Amino acid sequence: MNKKNKNKGNREMKKAGDMKKSDEKDAKKQRSIEKIVPDTSVIIEGLLSKRIEAGELRPRHVIIHEAVVAELEHQANQNRETGYIGIEEITKLREISKKYNFNIIYSGKRPAEFEIKHAKAGEIDSIIRELAQKEHATLMTADQVQALVAQSKGIPVILIEFEKVPKKIKLESYFDETTMSVHLKEKVLPAAKRGMPGKWDFVIVGKDPLTRDEMKDMAKEIVEEANMREDGFIEIQRKGSTIIQLGNFRIVIARPPFADGHEITAVRPVKKMSMGDYALSDKLKKRIEVQAEGILIAGSPGMGKSTFAQALAEDYASKDKIVKTVEAPRDLQLPDSVTQYAISHGSPQEIHDILLLTRPDYTIFDEMRNTEDFKLFADMRLAGVGMVGVVHATNPIDAIQRFIGRIELGVIPQVIDTVIFIKDGKVNKVFNVRMDVKVPSGMTEADLARPIVTVSDFETGKLEFEIYSYGEETVVVPVKMANASGVYALAAESIKREFGRYTSNVKVDLVSSNKAIVYVPEHDMSSIIGRQGQTIDQIEKRLGISISLEPLGKAKERPSDSGSDGQSVQTGSGKTNVVRYEAQLGKKGVVFFLDKEYADSDIDVLVGEDYLLTVKSSKKSIVKIKKDNKIGKILIEALMRKEKVRLMG
Repeated sequence: MNKKNKNKGNREMKKAGDMKKSDEKDAKKQRSIEKIVPDTSVIIEGLLSKRIEAGELRPRHVIIHEAVVAELEHQANQNRETGYIGIEEITKLREISKKYNFNIIYSGKRPAEFEIKHAKAGEIDSIIRELAQKEHATLMTADQVQALVAQSKGIPVILIEFEKVPKKIKLESYFDETTMSVHLKEKVLPAAKRGMPGKWDFVIVGKDPLTRDEMKDMAKEIVEEANMREDGFIEIQRKGSTIIQLGNFRIVIARPPFADGHEITAVRPVKKMSMGDYALSDKLKKRIEVQAEGILIAGSPGMGKSTFAQALAEDYASKDKIVKTVEAPRDLQLPDSVTQYAISHGSPQEIHDILLLTRPDYTIFDEMRNTEDFKLFADMRLAGVGMVGVVHATNPIDAIQRFIGRIELGVIPQVIDTVIFIKDGKVNKVFNVRMDVKVPSGMTEADLARPIVTVSDFETGKLEFEIYSYGEETVVVPVKMANASGVYALAAESIKREFGRYTSNVKVDLVSSNKAIVYVPEHDMSSIIGRQGQTIDQIEKRLGISISLEPLGKAKERPSDSGSDGQSVQTGSGKTNVVRYEAQLGKKGVVFFLDKEYADSDIDVLVGEDYLLTVKSSKKSIVKIKKDNKIGKILIEALMRKEKVRLMG
């Protein structure tokens, strides 16, 4: 070793030795401190008793300000875990005071209610500092701001910085790699849900019922760990309940009197998914990536909504999109590039301002629950921010219905354009939402046209629901069989034509959309049934409907009417009055002009002896039937061929 390197090594050794002596000197100085004034943060974390028991501190006097006791009492009265934890620490200090030879002194004036309520604003910290200064004592704190202010005033300070190293807590012992959630309650055996979304088992995971003390100890441990760890947050703290995010665990603690016993529920994701793991069609992939900017992810609790939202957020982030989340609590496991905002720690207005100023491409709004959440989602969407909302819903349409009454009906398609329903961890249904101006399905009058929110199946384009104003109410109408009576008539006509190949006399009674009773002469039944039922089976396959064959004499008598020729005519509602009319064929369809007495009435339309449909006449005694549907075409063809068209009222 040359002289230069030797001197350098000597300097480094001397520096290390000096640092060691300095640390030893600081430790010795801390042990020799005569008076310590702990603040609330130190008491809640139990740091003072731990340092005394470890021999790191040997104070002669521990001076506790009455403000600390008052703040802890206030928190305990609010049923907050931190209040009970702090009171237990003071009790422990009293218990070990004789063993370690120090006195506990309560000093200072009990703060007013205003100061307790504004503890977070620094009122309590201020009077604790004043006590330390007055007593010429050392202030002990875990709050960096408190330490900096005290140092600026010349007050000796011991700042304890937490070792933010995650440790395994007792709650985790109830989890294995397949556990979705754990449910703990005093006097009850510990239980858990194990499996995957939609395919889980409820199992008992403990031999003995939990005691109240065990529940309190676990709650205390959870709160302490959340305060110490970087990935731990006390998201919401109310009287009787606390919601905590600890790593990938979302933990809810409930206490009496809010709950009938101490309860802890912990939930975590069991599988991390990417968009590639979902069997999405190319059409849906394109919609999500290019067009959709108002997406609702819906589903029942535990079905995998948040897992899909997490995969979607990661997918957007991987494609150089700026992605933010709004959560309560922050339980999505996302890369650092995605900023997660806690709405429980900020007002809707603050979230609104931040999102507009940071200009994200997409915002994932997880677990929308109350009216403020829905209004914030709608406001941000109308401001041009791409929004993805997660809502609880047992059916896909329920997700849209949760916006009704909270925002204007006409605005819904501008806020929501796509609904993705998750069931059993998979995409079960996708809806497309848009606005149309049309006559509601099942109605025929042109003057009934109105703005309608149409909800259709995204993949097939089939219209499934219509949402519109009806009087003073907003109605959600399933569109499963528009003009059902007409569809039934057409179906009956098809069945009649099919059986006309085997017999000249057929009567059809359509019981439902998939079953019909067909009456034929008894002497033709055997040939229609065929050998071993082969013929009737083939007929059923061709028609796609179940057929029950009956002798013609067993057909039920129905209400009938007599036409101008005296023949009995079946109608859809048993009407008996023949309505006189003048028919006029136009470009859009056929118009019937009726006698004034039939204004605003239900009118049955028949072609020959076959019932076609029932329509409602206008106040001017006019019936309009469009030609752009099968019923309209059949009717117009009948009129052009001069077949007997009857109106019954």
